Amino acid sequence: MKFLDVPQSGSEAGTTSSRNRFGQYRRSRAIPVNPGSSAQGVVRSRMAANAAAWRTLTSNQRAGWGSLGDQISRTDALGQAYTLNGFMAFCSVNNNLVAAGSAVLTDAPALATPAALLTATLTGTAATLSLAYTTTPLGAGVKLHVYASPQRSAGRNYEGDYRLIHTSAAAAASPANIFSAYQAKFGTPVVGNKIFVSAVTSVGGFHSGPCVANVVVTA
Repeated sequence: MKFLDVPQSGSEAGTTSSRNRFGQYRRSRAIPVNPGSSAQGVVRSRMAANAAAWRTLTSNQRAGWGSLGDQISRTDALGQAYTLNGFMAFCSVNNNLVAAGSAVLTDAPALATPAALLTATLTGTAATLSLAYTTTPLGAGVKLHVYASPQRSAGRNYEGDYRLIHTSAAAAASPANIFSAYQAKFGTPVVGNKIFVSAVTSVGGFHSGPCVANVVVTA
């Protein structure tokens, strides 16, 4: 149900408040999905490892991460900007590093702001899936992270469920062949289904803004 009210986000009793491009809305509260998948277990283990590592840091190291967090701005579900605390900054950077196959940092790095891709073009069949991008090749030390959606109806135009399937080597050249990675995650692409991808560049645990593309799978 759409309504006019002060901005709200979250649940109270059996009602959840949120917003989309049409404005504020309320719906019946749904029980969060907890599939217990292997991918979910990996993420939870990573967060547990980060929490354990955070406890081993010195006061000066935690202060360094706190200073870094003050420089990182995010936007919440209501469109309001906020900065990260030290633990959030530590987890954000190190989650990205571990996903890229890099070592965890204990000392806070200097803030990096990698440039987003200029273009991303996805092509796909039942036997191929490729992402062409610019600028190519990527800069020295820059890696490409590709997040993909499950297969959707061809009529769908919005996607909110992206999962990491591919991390390139540093300075990789276009295109990225992501068929095997996608197939392992979501199964063989089916002709007529739509696939969405969101691609970011990554430097030292910091991600750029996303560049989004989609394709309807052809024969």
